[in-house]
Parts: sequence; structure tokens; C-alpha cells
Amino acid sequence: MKRRTLLQGTAAGAFGAAAPAVAQPARTATLRFVPQANLTALDPIWTSAIVTQMHGYHVYDTLYAVNGQQQPRPQMAEGHTVSADGRTWTIRLRDGLRFHDNEPVRARDCAASLERWSKRDPFGQILAQVVDGWVATDDRTLEIRLKRPFPLLLDALAKPDANVPFIMPERLARTDANAQVSEVIGSGPYRFLRDEFVSGSRVVYAKNDAYVPRQEASDWASGGKVGHFPRIEWHILPDPATAAAALQSGEIDWLEQPLSDLIPTLQRNRNIAIDILNPAGLLSIMRLNHLQAPFDNVKTRQAVALSVDQPEYMQATLGSDRAVWRECRSLFPCGTPLGIEDLSEFNAAPRSLDRARAALQASGYRGEKVVIINPTDFPLIGPHGQITADRLKRIGMNVELADTDWGTVVQRRVRREPVDQGGWSIFHTYGSSLAYLNPGVSSLVKGPGASGWFGWYTSPRAEELVQAWLDAAEPERQRNLANEINKLAQDDVATIPLGQFFIRTAHRRSITGLAKGSMPYPWGVRPA
Repeated sequence: MKRRTLLQGTAAGAFGAAAPAVAQPARTATLRFVPQANLTALDPIWTSAIVTQMHGYHVYDTLYAVNGQQQPRPQMAEGHTVSADGRTWTIRLRDGLRFHDNEPVRARDCAASLERWSKRDPFGQILAQVVDGWVATDDRTLEIRLKRPFPLLLDALAKPDANVPFIMPERLARTDANAQVSEVIGSGPYRFLRDEFVSGSRVVYAKNDAYVPRQEASDWASGGKVGHFPRIEWHILPDPATAAAALQSGEIDWLEQPLSDLIPTLQRNRNIAIDILNPAGLLSIMRLNHLQAPFDNVKTRQAVALSVDQPEYMQATLGSDRAVWRECRSLFPCGTPLGIEDLSEFNAAPRSLDRARAALQASGYRGEKVVIINPTDFPLIGPHGQITADRLKRIGMNVELADTDWGTVVQRRVRREPVDQGGWSIFHTYGSSLAYLNPGVSSLVKGPGASGWFGWYTSPRAEELVQAWLDAAEPERQRNLANEINKLAQDDVATIPLGQFFIRTAHRRSITGLAKGSMPYPWGVRPA
């Protein structure tokens, strides 16, 4: 909280001083946007980082996409048919699709892209187990041949959050799924300008004049993706007060995530509007490394979970206004059909440092170093690492807080080595509630081990239950299985939930048309 008090003083100084020289005055030809964090990884299949998925929505397109009711809708696809036995899905591409290098989008590009995506994404990995082949029968026809029916196939292809199944040229999609692609070439509404990209400073996109949007109105990630600005510039401004001052002065048009302390000041400016674009909200989480000591021991993980006080985490980043955050101990979002908190006796137990200290002593913890990789340039994440470091030290853990930038966290969290060889023990992040809505899409409850999401939770039982959920036909059976999965993941401390919240975005009233969705989209927004 001391950090927040200091920021308030800094903000007052910034608003009273001359505007920061981040760019030339805004023009209607350019949309100037400040994203949540620096863009360091450019491949949205290789990483699940939200800022990279945002970048992906500028550059790439998808075969299917969800609307505001979370229903899959054709996007690059013209439509599809399903064989009588449910084992062959035939997808026809719509006409006029071209990549940014002017090559046509072909079915074989889609086949290679989906195959690579299915090796990285948790939902894709489940789908891949039943895929017999991704086959291009001609330039506009893709067949997905299955070993057995998979009713949720369109839900997988339309998933709106990390990892989004974006379509790339075949030559890039053949890149090893564990390595990043060498070029940024998509078929989406904007082109990435590599020559103007300066990591830590600026990302630039130019409108793709060859893009043919769908005819229907845009609806979340689906529909007609019409770009109204010839040019979009991302300005990387990690200091919240500097970013807010730039918005006040008109040097930027849109600030994705203003610090909660600065919202009252921005609200008093009649030229600025405050909106919530993602009505589903987001979940903050702590992820532990299950492959390495000490968190390969479930009892030690449970001790950490007992130390968590969710209001402290939420207040550190969002302030005391509980209209924008809530406690939520479920690993499926609260307020959704599967968001049940009181399934686990362990999770429902009173939490305190005394209980956590006693649990740690009983767990067999032997003083192993716990390395928390933590971003100093990400106001919605950085304070969480500071809180965790403090609380774990107070219960008797040997803690190192490794403060870096978010890009370094993204790069380091893929490493599986012990901490003395460059590995890690804990990181914090958040994601849209839609990414954690059920066992099919959520990476937080699956237990595939080394092939899974960072942290590498291993549970054959969780894998069996997730597959049973996918195969279940009756809603009641699905609910019961989801509850069992939720309880198991809570008992095992697969992931530690830190609270559920809603992000307020700020923009100048000189722009309008910002689309609702799980993240900021580049289409629809236009000069007012």
C-alpha cells in the first residue's frame, strides 16, 4: 500500500507538469494506444501472454470466432459440414483471403497452423488426441478427420483467449511449436511493421487495405473486422502516471489499463471516458512450479495457499473499490455456472499466516530457495509478487524476489531447470474469465505435466476427469464432473486464485466504437 501512496503523489506531479514527449500530437490518421505491457514475444502460438494475443488480433485471423454470447461463428470460414458419424468436419474457406505478403490463404495454411496450435494450447492438445489428420483436399477446403466424434470442435477453433488458433502461412506454421516463428505474416486487418518495431518503446501497424471483412457487424471477436485508422501505434509507457498524463494532454488516444489510483483524476477530465470492455471480468492467479522443489510437494503448495489473503492482493492493484473486484476461490470464474468455491475442505479452511506457518513446518520443507519472477513494469501484476514474497518470508520460506520486466518473465517462465540454473518457483498473472470458463478451455485445472501450461501441474486423475467432461452428453453429468475437477485442482493447488476483477480502460472522447470483448480489439474504433 505504500507503493500506492507514492504513486498518488507521483501522479499529482505528472498531471501538474508539462506533458511527456512520447509522440507528436494525435492525428485522425493514427490511433495511439498504450498497452498493458511491453511486447517482447511476437508469436501468439508460442506464448499465452495477453499482450501477444492482442498483437495477434491485429495481424492474424481465425477460422471461427465467438460472439458476445460465446457462440462460435464462421470467420475465415464460409461454413462447414459434418459427416453422419461425426468424424469428418469439412470447412470451406471464404473467398478473398490473402496474407500480407499477397499470397492467397489456402487450406494447407490452415491445416499446418491448427496442427502447430494444437501442440501448445491446452484445449488444442485435447483435440489433437482425437484428430486423425488435418487435410487440405483443395485450396479452399480443409478436412479435420477424427478418430471419434468431438462435439466441441468449433468451441476449440473459436476460443477467444490464449492461445488463440490464429492462421499463418504454411511455411511459418511448420516452425517447431516450441520455437517462435521468424516472421509476422498474417491475413488480418492490420500489418505489423517490423522496421518500425522497437521493443520497450513502440509497436506499429498499418491497415491491411487488401483485407476483406465479413459483411455482418462485428460482435466480440466475430463478424466484420473493419479497421478505421490507417495506422496504429502502441507506445510502451510502463510508468502509470506518465501514461495517464499523456492521455490527459492528448498525446495518446487510448490507455488500456490506467492505474486504479489515477481513475478519479481521469474521470474529472471531460475529454476522457472510462469504460469496461470485458464484462466477463478476469482472474488473477499465482502459478507454482510443480516440477521442482519445493513445490513438487503438495503439502508445501497447500501451505502457500493458506497464506493467501485475496483482499490484500486485490487492493494492492485495484484499490478499495469493491465494485471492480471480488474474492473468488474457485478455479472456474465466480458468477458462472461452474464457479463454485466451497468444494474443497482445504480451500474453505480459514486462512492465516499462523495456519500457513504450521502447515509449512509439517510439510517437510527444508529451506529450498523460492524464486519469484516478477515484473516491475506491469502494475496489475508486480504488486502481487511483492505481497507473495513478504508473506512467504513471514511463514519461514527462503525467498528471492527476482524483479525484472514482463518480457523477461515471459521468456523465463518457459524454463524447467532448478532455480540455481535459471529456473523459477512462482509467477503471477491474470487472464480473461472466458479463458478459464470450463474444463475444456482452462489451463488452470488440467494436469498433463511437462506438456502442459507453465507450472506443469501433473495429475493423471485430472486428465481422466477432463476427458470424461468432454465426452459427457448430459448437463448434470457435466456439472458433477466439473465440480470434481474443480475440487481436485483446489486440493492439489494446481493454481492459486487471487481474486476476480474488472479492468477499466480510458480513452479520449475523440475516438469511439471500442468493441466489447476479452481484450482490446483494433477494429470498430474510429474518430468520433
